[in-house]
Amino acid sequence: MSKIAVIGTGYVGLTTAVGLAELGHEVAAFDINPEKITSLSLGKSPIFEPGLEEILGNVLKTKNLLVTDDLAFAVSEAEFIFTCVPTPQDEDGSADLSFVIAASQAIGPLLKSNSIVITKSTVPVGAAAQVEKALNRKDIHVASNPEFLREGAAVQDFKSPDRIVVGARNTEIGNRVLALYSRINCPKIITSQSAAELIKYASNSFLAMKLSFVNDMAALCEAVEANPIDVMHGMGLDSRIGNKFLEPGPGWGGSCFPKDTRALGAIAEEHGIQIPLIAAAIASNETAHKRVADRVMHALGGSLVGTKIAVMGITFKANTDDTRESPAIAVIDRLIGRGAQVKAFDPMVKAYSLSGLELCDSVEQAIVNADALIVLTEWPEFRNIDPIASLKVMKQQIVIDTRNIIDRSAWESAGAIFPKLKA
Repeated sequence: MSKIAVIGTGYVGLTTAVGLAELGHEVAAFDINPEKITSLSLGKSPIFEPGLEEILGNVLKTKNLLVTDDLAFAVSEAEFIFTCVPTPQDEDGSADLSFVIAASQAIGPLLKSNSIVITKSTVPVGAAAQVEKALNRKDIHVASNPEFLREGAAVQDFKSPDRIVVGARNTEIGNRVLALYSRINCPKIITSQSAAELIKYASNSFLAMKLSFVNDMAALCEAVEANPIDVMHGMGLDSRIGNKFLEPGPGWGGSCFPKDTRALGAIAEEHGIQIPLIAAAIASNETAHKRVADRVMHALGGSLVGTKIAVMGITFKANTDDTRESPAIAVIDRLIGRGAQVKAFDPMVKAYSLSGLELCDSVEQAIVNADALIVLTEWPEFRNIDPIASLKVMKQQIVIDTRNIIDRSAWESAGAIFPKLKA
């Protein structure tokens, strides 16, 4: 087994560190936040990710994982160093590599010869060369190993990935990195650094385009009185299309899709290539947010001023506590901007700073005297909301389920009104 250092303990870094430790490697996870290190050392995950905290506790007990805020301790004996630091979006949409470069500069003097620095963060084409320059070490190798971890299913995705991609200057380095995952049975690819960097952006951008198409098709289905679920099911049975990412919703979001689509667009523009589908997908996503707000406004007589709206879910998807670029927040922001008062409940979010938004401790608290109820995140527990009891305490019986998760027939039988989308 190998000695590994992981720089950064966010969603990607912590899952990577815990996953590699469970595979039997000796892993040192580094973070600059001493409070986070203290929490991790006690087996407490700072993020909600199903199954992660249990594995964290196990690998701490076996001592396959150590957590530290001492950078030299983490990397000086490591054979492999994974950088899992943020790559936020610049004003022009491109990825900001300042954290990646800073981390590389910091670890460069501390590394032992012939070790491999592996970029796990999502980075643009050419980042590997910048990392090599920042390390300033001819005896250190650089590889790219993009992550494909879905929030809410990160542990599962680490253990059973669709593929593992490694970009390296030669196959020897690529094989050394792939050997870390020898116990994982899946397709494994060794390619160039630039191809590996581009695979992540291309994958996320394609999925975002697929979701945008699905949301636009769902609007068309309603206009022609076709069941969108039936249409998507029929599409998904085509093996060329597949049945994944065919669920209509209020838009797509999270920490990856919005950032990666814009970054890929910036990369293409930098190289003089036009990819109009990306711009169209981003525009479609904005329209999806507006479409939900429009539906509510039309259902309530054309104005939201002074109305009270109950919202179920504010995370960008279920099984996570992440609200970054959440379509639910985008919709709520539009509702508030049009004069509505919004009360929201989310099982994993207890605080969120947005003027005009009040977070509640329960569904029951959120819906009292509400003019409309909107489901914006597909939390399974929302299926169990009692329609009769809920509608009894609401001011009006307007219900909009953007995730198709509640039993519509049961709600309609109880008196709920599901307004149609108006052009």
